[in-house]
Amino acid sequence: MSATINDLMTPSPHTINATQNLKFAQNKMRELNVRHLPVLDAGKLVGILSDRDIQFIESFDKLDLEEINVDEAFTNEPFIVESQTNLNEVCQAMAERKIGSAMITQDGKLTGIFTWIDALKYLANKN
Repeated sequence: MSATINDLMTPSPHTINATQNLKFAQNKMRELNVRHLPVLDAGKLVGILSDRDIQFIESFDKLDLEEINVDEAFTNEPFIVESQTNLNEVCQAMAERKIGSAMITQDGKLTGIFTWIDALKYLANKN
């Protein structure tokens, strides 16, 4: 039997609210040592914020991360898969789309996150 994404995802990922500012998000990512935060609005998954999103905004001298909310910088329509999706299928889709993470849901609720780092850890441990 082949692995499902549920077998390798990071369960119960840390999230951020869409109304919080980017400085808070940046600090949270550093504190948790993560590069992606699923974005919630009223408890519903609405997107993904990456450290690259923050770095892009930060590259503009006149923009203050404390004055910009997550909902102005995150990527809406994140890559979402159900928890029983085949691992190979998810990895292939991530590679083709050149995306770094997949949001894992079960019955419409966020249950985990799978990133390219998780995929590399799996490959490293497989040998």
